[in-house]
Amino acid sequence: MPPSELMPIGVFAQRTGLTSSALRFYADSGLLPPAEVDPLSGYRYYAADQVLRATALRRLREIAMPLAAVEAVLDAGADEAARLIDEHVARIVDDAAAARRKAAALKSALGGELPGLLIAVLKGPVLADAVEQVLTATAHEPGMAVLAGLHVEARPGALALTATDRYRLSTRTLVPARPTERTWAGTIDGDDLRAAAATVRRSALVRIEAVPHGIRLRMPERADRHCRLLSEDFPDHRLMLASLGEVGTRATVPKELLLRALEEHPGDCVTLHVCADGVTVQPSHDDDPPVQLPAAVTGAALRIRFEMTTLYPAVSTAIGPDVMVELRGHDGPVTIRSADRGDLTTLAMPVAFAPSA
Repeated sequence: MPPSELMPIGVFAQRTGLTSSALRFYADSGLLPPAEVDPLSGYRYYAADQVLRATALRRLREIAMPLAAVEAVLDAGADEAARLIDEHVARIVDDAAAARRKAAALKSALGGELPGLLIAVLKGPVLADAVEQVLTATAHEPGMAVLAGLHVEARPGALALTATDRYRLSTRTLVPARPTERTWAGTIDGDDLRAAAATVRRSALVRIEAVPHGIRLRMPERADRHCRLLSEDFPDHRLMLASLGEVGTRATVPKELLLRALEEHPGDCVTLHVCADGVTVQPSHDDDPPVQLPAAVTGAALRIRFEMTTLYPAVSTAIGPDVMVELRGHDGPVTIRSADRGDLTTLAMPVAFAPSA
């Protein structure tokens, strides 16, 4: 290749975001040899068609991929490369979760493994279900870690779990298997709780203890699980609940029928028409037929519109065969809960919708 078509190592470094020293290392390791090397000066030159490989190499190293794995990805086809990247990221996530658990246990041990403050004793399967249901209302937002957390409030005879992503608020109240006289409140890292849920589910009873910087889940014949406490203040959900307007319309709908209609709806948003005849899931296009669902309805007829990602999780986590939907106009927060059990309640915000539409 004529020298005029090649790039000196400095120019190639600028084009790819790699330093000259890194390019020399990758050349020596065989991952990215230069197109040509001047036999007298030893100066290295690179071709334009090497930019893509060099850029991919840099990005793979930025996600901490080992050199051997990098070479496998660079030499693989698109599908195989994607699979290898997914496997690498999954290992990183698993390793990070394991490191967090070990760090929490280590901090507790360095503190002398002080006895925790017992805040509740619950059946493992019940606690795991409640955690997974309420955590559907969380979100990972940059700079707002609290939105990915679960707020725990322990009071005599009850344990309340609450989460919100600002578009939904989900709360469930559990009755402890053993009553406690203690009160406690804190927001726990949602990812830690998700990681612990499978172990919790297999335990007959779980002791929840408050410890410095988090909670400790103690289970017979299983290792303790430590979940971190978040330092941010949880949104004032009690004020939100207290300030809700009057319910104007109530509809009780079979849960499975509503879920099926939402699953088959092709749009990102869904419009419900609630009237005395029942609940109708409106089509996305005029050519599609509406889906009419049987429902017991009281109050004024109205149309209301939701993001699918807001409505579906709220309905799917409801307890029991029927869900009650309580509406406060076309633009007010909607309460979705079991028709016969009120211990899991979700508030869902509709999207802007003109009343005359």
